[in-house]
Formats: sequence, structure tokens, C-alpha cells
Amino acid sequence: MNRLARWARAEWGLLYVTVREALVGRRLRAIPMTLGAVMLTAVVQIVQNQSWGYGPVQYVGGVRAEDPLWPALLRTPLSLFVPALDLPVWGALVQVLFVFGVAEICLGRPRTLVVAYAATLAGTLYARVGVRLGFDSLLGLPASDARVVDTGPSAAVVGLAVYVGWRHGARRTAGAVAAAMAVEVMLKGNLAGKEHLAAIVAVVVPIVVSRLRHRRRRRSRALLGRPGDPLPASGPHPSAPVGVMARVRR
Repeated sequence: MNRLARWARAEWGLLYVTVREALVGRRLRAIPMTLGAVMLTAVVQIVQNQSWGYGPVQYVGGVRAEDPLWPALLRTPLSLFVPALDLPVWGALVQVLFVFGVAEICLGRPRTLVVAYAATLAGTLYARVGVRLGFDSLLGLPASDARVVDTGPSAAVVGLAVYVGWRHGARRTAGAVAAAMAVEVMLKGNLAGKEHLAAIVAVVVPIVVSRLRHRRRRRSRALLGRPGDPLPASGPHPSAPVGVMARVRR
């Protein structure tokens, strides 16, 4: 039991302390963007289930791989808040509240939005490439997927979960999320699963590039006789506040 507690503290300690302090100190004022996203998703769900609302919602937020590129790109931002009709809306609302809320606190609003939209856009663009590759290709999709309405927050949620987990020390959790998406593709091989993998790639690439740059700068300092502080092999991101890091270690 003690070993499990130590593992949980090492894996999620920084995330827990960061989120807890923000919510205790500012309560819901710590996540205004997340609350707005939850409300927008709920409103869009209500509207698109009305006889008069489905068409307008699809016109401004519906994305399909067969659509012309530029209209699809213009619809992509709102498509994130258009829940899939074949899935329960409460699942989308819980995902947005939890993952977006943690990300907004840990990353800040601008970076959360950038990561979320980068993940969503990666999935949207992959669908076009996958349909062109064809179902016979390992990374391809059947032609019928070009007509599938491709909306919802799932790609953004997956991308944010991996990005936040990696940057804030929960790297096993980030790896578990990525592994779960890979298993989903192996079992189902559907459009959503492959888009989730595309979203993960979109957020992992900047992480890898950032670490390579840091190592290069550290190597340059060492060659100049001014070594920098070494990066920890694992654990919280080095940019975490010193006070928070100290509380996690206790």
C-alpha cells in the first residue's frame, strides 16, 4: 500500500498540488475557459437535436473529409464543441470539464487552446490523407469515411491529456493514454481511433523538439565550460514552481 501511495505521489503529485491550490484559492474562477467550453458544448448539443438546429450546426461546425479544405478549416474550431450524435453527450461534457480544466490550470488558457486545436486539426487533416491512401494502406481509411461527420472534443482531450501528463511528471499516465489509443486502433481500426493517434503525434512532436533543443543548449554550455542544471531523468517538468515541487516531494 505504501509503495502504491509513493508511486501515485510521484506520478500525480505535481498535478494534484497544482490543481488543488488553484481551485482552493480561486475556485471556479480558475477555469473560466473550461466552464465556457462545457456550456457551449451543451448548448450546441441542445440546438443540433432540434428539427431546425441540425442544419445550421453542421453548416458552421460540421466537418467531413470530403468537404473542400478551406471551409473545413474554418469549421474546425467550432467542430470541437459539436458532440457526436452517436455518443452520449454527458461523456463529452465530463471529458471537457476534467481534461480542459486540468490543462487550463497547468498550462494556462492560451497554451491549452493551442494544444487543443492543434490536436483537433491534426485529426481533421489526417482523415483527408487517410481516405486518399485508401483502406489497403496501413494508415489509410475506407472511402466511406469521407462522408462521416467528424466532430467532438475527443481528439483535443486525448492530445491535452498526453501533453499535460508529460510536462507535469505523469509520464506513465501519458504513455498509458497513448497505448490505449493504439490498442483501440488495433481492435477497431476506425476513423476516431486513428485520428486520436494523429492528435497524439501532433502534441508529442513539439515535446520532443523542445527536449532536443534543451539538450543541445546544455551540451553547448558544457563545451564552453558553463554547464547548466541537469534535467531530471523523470518526474515533474523542470519549469514547475519551486514551492510546488517541494510540497510534492514531502
